[in-house]
Amino acid sequence: MFTDESLDALGVESLWRKSQQFAQESRGCQTRPVHTAEAEIQPLLNADNGTQTDPQDHLIYQLPPKGELRPESPGLRDFLHRVEDMVLKELASNAKSHAFDGFDVNWEDQNETVSCIHCLQHPSAQEKGLQVTSISWSCTGSVIACAFGRVDDGDWSTEKSCVCTWNLDRRGLNPKRPDMIIDVARPVMSLSFHPSQPSLIAGGLYSGEVVVWDTNRTQDLILAQTGMSTDTHREPVYQVAWVPGPRRGEMVVLSAGSGGRVLLWTVDSDEGRLVLSAGFALIRQQVPHNSALSKNRGSSNVGVTSLALSPWDLDTFLVGSESGLVLKCSFSAQTLAAAPPDGESVTLRAPAQFSFSPRGGPVHSLHCSPFHRNLFVSVGTDGLAHLHSLLQPDPLLSLRVSDSYVFGVRWSPTRPLLFAAATGQGLVQIFDLGRKSLRPAATLDQLTGGQPVYCLEFNPRRKDLLAVGNADGSVNIWHLSTELTEQGPRETAKLEQLANEVAE
Repeated sequence: MFTDESLDALGVESLWRKSQQFAQESRGCQTRPVHTAEAEIQPLLNADNGTQTDPQDHLIYQLPPKGELRPESPGLRDFLHRVEDMVLKELASNAKSHAFDGFDVNWEDQNETVSCIHCLQHPSAQEKGLQVTSISWSCTGSVIACAFGRVDDGDWSTEKSCVCTWNLDRRGLNPKRPDMIIDVARPVMSLSFHPSQPSLIAGGLYSGEVVVWDTNRTQDLILAQTGMSTDTHREPVYQVAWVPGPRRGEMVVLSAGSGGRVLLWTVDSDEGRLVLSAGFALIRQQVPHNSALSKNRGSSNVGVTSLALSPWDLDTFLVGSESGLVLKCSFSAQTLAAAPPDGESVTLRAPAQFSFSPRGGPVHSLHCSPFHRNLFVSVGTDGLAHLHSLLQPDPLLSLRVSDSYVFGVRWSPTRPLLFAAATGQGLVQIFDLGRKSLRPAATLDQLTGGQPVYCLEFNPRRKDLLAVGNADGSVNIWHLSTELTEQGPRETAKLEQLANEVAE
């Protein structure tokens, strides 16, 4: 019979599993990249201070104890004692010397040429044949204003004109396009910028009116005007200027015309009008030593063609007349004018105090020297420039400027011995009184085809700029050379010597 039997377990190793394990390839995997960043911070204020002392025996320079003097270099005290008297003597001598009076050091580059840097034009005025009758620089020296009118028109003109301004410092300056055009109903004969407010311009018209424009206004530029009243000039106004008024810091407008009147106007900006505050009348019978005028018949008025203010004496002014007479006048004169009342709101006074030798024709321009209180220069139809002293009736010196008329003259603001004159031949002649020759030191041709030059003005701020107004309606801006602007040695002394000469 069969019976259960227990046998030991038998294990057989699998060859298939082992072969499959050897045939496998190894594989790998990796997680996504881990992004890292570094940052630093720093306090807003960081300071690092350090101090260090040196041993006493290593110091080269030591501060002396309080109350003791620093040791002197050998021989220094003896040297200072030796030169002390000599240095003090020279310092005292230099303090009394006038060798460098009026001399300004020029640190700019030397300019040896004279050139026309701008030719300013207003095409519309030129098409009408209008002439430049007056020019004026602003107190900043940046803006030039010119008046358009007619010098050669003897009739009362009703033609419209204008006043134009150019800012030479403006980027993109267009010489043929003014920055501002002020339309005026009558020809303008004279202009003057305010001495401290660059937006105010005073003008005298051919009709006898006086106007003050404010270029800062956006609508009506007229700040004040005289209008046509009994106080207004009846003749063309050939000169306007700003002079100190009775109140401190106040400036009033002075106007002079061929009717023989010199009037002072107060600006009433609230009412928009000029108020007559004082007036003077030049009457032939009241002119000192008027023998030259006594032969003339007709009007008793002395027609004013030019006027100059003294920079040295605010009470003194000079007038040039149609008859060729130059008169020294005073604002404080109290003599009543021998003229019948003509409806003026003020009493007219006679200002003439002294008369100079008469000339052969009208005096077109006068200018007082900014370097000597007694000297002035005058020009007119005789083609000569006369150098005068306020202390003598006859001229100290007469220079031939042109064979034609001379319409304008201005003393240099930087050269005591130099002045420029505008001629009827289209030239500007510049004279240097320090030269031995009486010929012009420079001649500026305006290239206007021989048409006259009616006015000229030196720039008050930029000593190397000269503006010239021409009959063809153009304004030339000239850049002057260093020789014409730089003051030479002892130039003031030479001018003083010239002023002390006695007229022959």
